[in-house]
Amino acid sequence: MSEAASGVRIVVGVDGSAASVNALKEGARLASEMGGTVDAVAVWEKPTKIASYAAVGIGSFEEAAGKVLQDALFQAFGEDVPASVSARLIQGLPASALSSAAEGARMLVVGRRGHGGIMGLLLGSVSAAVVNQSPVPVLVVQ
Repeated sequence: MSEAASGVRIVVGVDGSAASVNALKEGARLASEMGGTVDAVAVWEKPTKIASYAAVGIGSFEEAAGKVLQDALFQAFGEDVPASVSARLIQGLPASALSSAAEGARMLVVGRRGHGGIMGLLLGSVSAAVVNQSPVPVLVVQ
């Protein structure tokens, strides 16, 4: 039985940062070596003060997250996204949602630092949190 048939799945957290695009490339490389699949996941959440965002013309956060995910896939693979790579959006808190998405996966791959963060930190808040919360091994990519 091939590893793909036995369900080898690598979850990759995508936020559109250069590090998350690198994580997507690395996750796809590892999945290919194991004959598995990649589950590229972008997480979005509604802000607590949504009216202030609407006032400046920011509309659907889910649509924006979908665009970020599609852009990251294009940056990582161009027009030829491998058939072994699937993409999905999850609403929730990033670290918790990624950890939940990784249930049953072989590995969770994230970028070292995303768009947020404080200069000088070695790990971003989400990558640090998933290292502590993930039910599977975590690979943190620069």
